[in-house]
Amino acid sequence: MEEFDVLIVGAGISGIGAAYHLTHQRPGTKFVVLDALDNFGGTWWSHRYPGIRSDSDLHTFGYRFKPWNGPPIATAEEILKYMGEVIEDNELDQHIRYYHKVTFARWSSEKNLWEIEAKRTDNDERHYFTANFLWMCQGYYRHWEGYTPEWPGREQYQGRIAHTEAWPENIEYTDKKVVVIGSGATAATIVPAMASSCEHITIIQRSPTYFRPGRNQDDLAETLRQLDIDDRWIHEIVRRKILRDQAIFVRRTFTEPDKVKEELIEGIRTLLKPEIDVETHFNPEYRPWQQRLAFVPDGDMFQGINSGKVSIETDEIDTFTKHGILLKSGKEISADLIITATGFNMNVLGDIEFRIDEKPMVFSDTVTYRGMMFTGIPNLLWVFGYFRASWTLRADLLADFVCRLLAHMEKIGANRVDVELREQDRNMELLPWIDPKNFNPGYLMRALGKLPLRGDKPEWQHTQDYWREKDEIPAIDLSGSEFIYK
Repeated sequence: MEEFDVLIVGAGISGIGAAYHLTHQRPGTKFVVLDALDNFGGTWWSHRYPGIRSDSDLHTFGYRFKPWNGPPIATAEEILKYMGEVIEDNELDQHIRYYHKVTFARWSSEKNLWEIEAKRTDNDERHYFTANFLWMCQGYYRHWEGYTPEWPGREQYQGRIAHTEAWPENIEYTDKKVVVIGSGATAATIVPAMASSCEHITIIQRSPTYFRPGRNQDDLAETLRQLDIDDRWIHEIVRRKILRDQAIFVRRTFTEPDKVKEELIEGIRTLLKPEIDVETHFNPEYRPWQQRLAFVPDGDMFQGINSGKVSIETDEIDTFTKHGILLKSGKEISADLIITATGFNMNVLGDIEFRIDEKPMVFSDTVTYRGMMFTGIPNLLWVFGYFRASWTLRADLLADFVCRLLAHMEKIGANRVDVELREQDRNMELLPWIDPKNFNPGYLMRALGKLPLRGDKPEWQHTQDYWREKDEIPAIDLSGSEFIYK
């Protein structure tokens, strides 16, 4: 049984950031990072489909403490290189254990610590740890499986089917007829990456997605580089401008959604040939940013559509056939390879079996405190990022909070912290984790029953509003009555 002050679950973008902040803000803290994979990177290591790249700009998806010097939209390889430099420059590798999948965590009120079991993914050995604080940085979806709807006739299809979340090695698609089911950010990534090699790609989408094309270059960053401005200054200036522009855009999706929708669709129309049916294929029924926008750098996906190598069918699948897919319209699409880019299943707290003392922890019975801590669960924080802004912005904010919380506990001699509804919150209406009118992607709606409840006050919900939280989270009063220390 190895003993640590802090145990971090996950060596992805959040976990590596957490390790950096602990090293610099809490030197002397004994901590370990456990990851089930064989390398750091999380998403950027586990995803192997062609063309994988970020759909957030790296000036804000990158850490605030390390300048980003490349194009705004980066490949997985570029992101891994960037993360590797953080690990090497700060000697974080000594704290990371790969092949360690956390399977069980029990809080002991008698000892005021977590007892954790991890299974080695390379040899099935069990390893055991204790930690005073558990920092959940494992992300929010299962890396090893994707979400696949139940389609009739799938067993009779004679070609190959591959899901982007579990991409097979050595898959061949050169000169093949390919169908991609789905129209989100993954489809917008994989289609242009494969289009030049395939005979043809057909995108089948049940409903359209909002796309936002733009140049994969930040003019302000390039100008500042030409002026030999220090990289740290460029990083901060460009981040602030992007965040300001994003705040204005997100606000407009609520105050003037119809106008924003018209602008987004018109932006696509200007990139496509007149014969492309934009109204059918690029006109979503929902409000902009009610689901995630897919950024298309340099309009690469639309180039494939214009060339005739890529086509879109907006329809529902009736059944798989021997040679492809039959749509409900009666049209049959033949395919040598079918790619299901249909999303993922949420990984709620790492799919770990949790117990509080001797009782199983029922996560959905808890109430969230700002989307990071939960009533009835001591000494634990979950990093859950933003949908409308870069994930890492919140990872950095919450890292500051954890380090401040640990320092406060040390100062007052506390070994345990819980969050608890205050007296003025007792009669507060409790609601699902998120309002579907605000944000409603399929993966979130499918998992809503597994997630904690929220209140009708900002403190008791995950507001998804970075532009508020950047001021509110650093200002949290750790002596407030919502924090119970022992």
